[in-house]
Amino acid sequence: MSLIADADPVGAPETSTRTITVALVGNPNCGKTTLFNAITGLRQKVGNYAGVTVEKKEGRATLPDGAIARLIDLPGLYSLTPHSPDEMIAREVLMGLRPETPRPDLILNIVDATNLERNLYLTSQLLDMGTPVIVVLTMVDELENQGRSLDIPALQKALGVPVCPVIVSRRTGLPGLLARIYRQVSQPAPSPAWSVSESIRPGLEALASELVRDAGFPPRIAFAESVAVLMQESELLSLDHLPASFGESVRRTQAEFRRQKVDFPAMVIEARYAWIARVTAGLAPEVDTSVPHVTVHDRIDRVVMHPVFGYVLFLVIMTVMFQSIFSWVQAPMDWLRHGADLLGEWVAAHMAPGELRDLITDGVLGGVGNTIVFLPQILLLFFFVSLLEDTGYMARAAFLMDRLMSKVGLHGKSFIPLLSSFACAIPGVLATRTIGDRKARLITILVAPLMSCSARLPVYALMIGAFVPNRPVLSIGSWRLLTLPGVTLIGMYFLGMFFA
Repeated sequence: MSLIADADPVGAPETSTRTITVALVGNPNCGKTTLFNAITGLRQKVGNYAGVTVEKKEGRATLPDGAIARLIDLPGLYSLTPHSPDEMIAREVLMGLRPETPRPDLILNIVDATNLERNLYLTSQLLDMGTPVIVVLTMVDELENQGRSLDIPALQKALGVPVCPVIVSRRTGLPGLLARIYRQVSQPAPSPAWSVSESIRPGLEALASELVRDAGFPPRIAFAESVAVLMQESELLSLDHLPASFGESVRRTQAEFRRQKVDFPAMVIEARYAWIARVTAGLAPEVDTSVPHVTVHDRIDRVVMHPVFGYVLFLVIMTVMFQSIFSWVQAPMDWLRHGADLLGEWVAAHMAPGELRDLITDGVLGGVGNTIVFLPQILLLFFFVSLLEDTGYMARAAFLMDRLMSKVGLHGKSFIPLLSSFACAIPGVLATRTIGDRKARLITILVAPLMSCSARLPVYALMIGAFVPNRPVLSIGSWRLLTLPGVTLIGMYFLGMFFA
């Protein structure tokens, strides 16, 4: 039976023209942005949050009763304890601390059905926010393809909030989700999902009371903020938006926990995962583990992330990419060069001699025409970078390169911004916002401009074309698989990476 059919039916909401602010929150790669695009269509607006380079994506959707939903696609995050500027922005929006963005009336928590336990950690934090929540299950079709099932009514009962399974690619479940949004926003906020130990409850309640009294925080958000600040897991957590006395209260409470020899962060995490274990108990039938289920992704990962063949494959992909820049673009480059020459001859034949004609033929067509000849190479480089990212190889390569990057004080997340800098250093620098460690983020920002961006490619091509003979290095019959110019270009890029 399809998982969609097990969803709780939705009744017709009351008619209203109210605008509802809805935040989409979920782990990275859980299908959140795909759902956002499916609901909003072309009614989207993209910009940046004030003061940061974190992308702000908003869209509008019309609910079945005519009400308007203003959807905010927040950056993907694993928890509300921020480790990057993206996660910090998401947390501030949910708590109503961003002046340009109203606090959401409703949270759509996007949960990957194939990784339920991992995704529910964030759910446990969202249920603490005092805002109505709808859990949207994605990847349910992939769960069915794996021969697994999920008792959705039992999950809904355990969470205490509506659970709406959807298959975005088929638009299955989307009408019911839109109808549920307006109905749920008028419902009371869910009860706290997890319970803290009695040994740490007094300190938390004291901090929360102070936030309610001095800063006007709602009680539930005050409790969530107290937990986040006390965990002290992030350099980004700031007390600037809190009363001055709160910082002293935090230090006093932490000192009290230390005297009691209480590992506060560990106790909070264990309490949340204990709740997750209770929620997921009995939701899925027992799986025969004696016959492991190997997916296509598993087979691909065995090769792509192999400790030996993974690096060989990476080198082959890089070689093919740079060799193709010389081999595949020769024809379009000749067409552009010939077109610029013909246009220059036509202008010279139909204009009277003078400074204007010289400006057009020698300046515009001679200058811009000679530069635009390299456009196919730049476009092909951008195409390869986009292809590697969209196929998921970029993330796997980041995992593979983590050990190598650690030798220079970085980690795998730095690989993607640096590789993107081959196309252009500006988006490479912007991509560093996903790096949690501030030191690694700063080093990556400083190194990114040293990568050979596409603006340097015409210079490389000109120098190689002038000084390097076009001789085959590797060929099979009449097929020239690798040429000396291609090898030279690869060497220049790797030399640049080595010195950077």
